[in-house]
Amino acid sequence: MAAKKRGMIVILSSPSGAGKTTLVRKISIRNKFKTSISHTTRKPRVNEKNGKDYYFINNKEFKILIKKRKFLEHAKVFKNYYGSLKEYVIDQLENGENVIFDIDWQGTRQIISKKLKYKILTIFILPPSKKELFSRLMKRDQKDKKIASERMKQFKTDVMHWKDYDYTVINDKVEFCYKEIMNIINKNKKIKFNLNYKNFIKNHIKNLIN
Repeated sequence: MAAKKRGMIVILSSPSGAGKTTLVRKISIRNKFKTSISHTTRKPRVNEKNGKDYYFINNKEFKILIKKRKFLEHAKVFKNYYGSLKEYVIDQLENGENVIFDIDWQGTRQIISKKLKYKILTIFILPPSKKELFSRLMKRDQKDKKIASERMKQFKTDVMHWKDYDYTVINDKVEFCYKEIMNIINKNKKIKFNLNYKNFIKNHIKNLIN
């Protein structure tokens, strides 16, 4: 009897506001990927639901889970903790389900460092411009300029981690970006960018941070 095929880990990361959460939802719904829903200590945004968008818990509860080593990865981002539960992810992978993550570069680094027996595909999402990024942040955080400005300050640090990922894509039009990501996933193997595309991304990064 043939062994059951294990699922694959797909990680989407981006600077805050670049659109990875929207893309993760599209991939999950349209392709029946299992989403690793993170636990977080931040407050829910408008329309966010516990157990659907995140599991919202307090600092004490989160630190207990850390102490019990329940997380596959966890990180502190903008003064709040985020973490993915190990048991759920491993169970899904062993059942042949693909699991998609919406996490930052810190969590990605932790997962890769664990040298898991599952295939891992990492994709970094970039915004089309700083102006568009700020606009998205303002819409998401209810026009709170202070919060959006804090995210923009962190942007220069976060965006430089694109080099650590298998692929980098620009999220200008979300549907086009979704199709580009699915094309990468469906190849089911890591093919590095050619030199021309790498140079294109490098130039785009320069425009974003200057």
